[in-house]
Amino acid sequence: MDLKGKLSRRDMLKLSGGAFAGATILGAAGCGGASSGSSGSKTLTLGSIGWTENVAVSNLTKIVMGDDLGYTVNLKGPLDVGPLFQGVASGDLDAFQDVWLPNHKVYLSKPQIKPRVELLKPWYQGTTKYGITVLKYMKGITSIADLNHAGTNEITGIEPGAAFMPVIKNKVIPAYHLHMHLVTSSTAGMLAELQRKYQAREPIVFTGWSPHWMNLKYPIVYLKDPKGAEAPFNHPSKITAVVNKNLKNDDPTAYAFLKAITLDENQINAIEAEMNKAGSGNEEKGVRSWLKSNRDVVKPWVKAAKSAS
Repeated sequence: MDLKGKLSRRDMLKLSGGAFAGATILGAAGCGGASSGSSGSKTLTLGSIGWTENVAVSNLTKIVMGDDLGYTVNLKGPLDVGPLFQGVASGDLDAFQDVWLPNHKVYLSKPQIKPRVELLKPWYQGTTKYGITVLKYMKGITSIADLNHAGTNEITGIEPGAAFMPVIKNKVIPAYHLHMHLVTSSTAGMLAELQRKYQAREPIVFTGWSPHWMNLKYPIVYLKDPKGAEAPFNHPSKITAVVNKNLKNDDPTAYAFLKAITLDENQINAIEAEMNKAGSGNEEKGVRSWLKSNRDVVKPWVKAAKSAS
């Protein structure tokens, strides 16, 4: 994933609980799979958190549903996790395609959300990773227990609302008696700092995760956590989508398409690589470039959607 200068993510994991501001956040045009535009085509509204895999899968959804099924797909975001789940529950959003489990389980358990949404089966078929990381040239640093000798007293983090951030501050640092402080930033800010330190071969301790293009570009080492202080984030997660409970009946075509999506690690990384090549602001161009030689990947999704029509 490479959205230079854009909010990529990830934690997979933002746990901010801000209230959803409805039309103020989404804009007046935010809604529903079964509605029709001026041209009579069906519309679908997807929420986006801006994390790179989310940008990849949502743009792929937009392009294929538009080209093959005649949909107008609107992407709304980037929004924080709380508003995204609330938007899907209220119907202001039809779906959000970057749900990390168990990381986002807390949202699905909320009484105002749980009965109003449906969680689909995971679309990502790879194995996720998340944790405190360093770069390979930082010799002798293989465990969180080694970080007091890492050559820096900072842990470069991402958005303060990310669920992993309080775990680092309240559990990891005390558990290992680290003489370090956590620096909050944004995903884009963290990635910029990573690039700067990498070019200068300077030490950096940061939050890393996979899938993400950073794992292809940089020699990242995911540090061992012998005390289990990073739990539950040191276990693989599932990436799936959540849709409004009414979507299945209101728009069976869109529902079937979203349900049929499946991508493995190589495929999502390849899409992200094409987005990076296209450059910031041209993500759709990058996705189309990938799609030219990968039509077979999306054919089953289109077939499932047409069968449900």
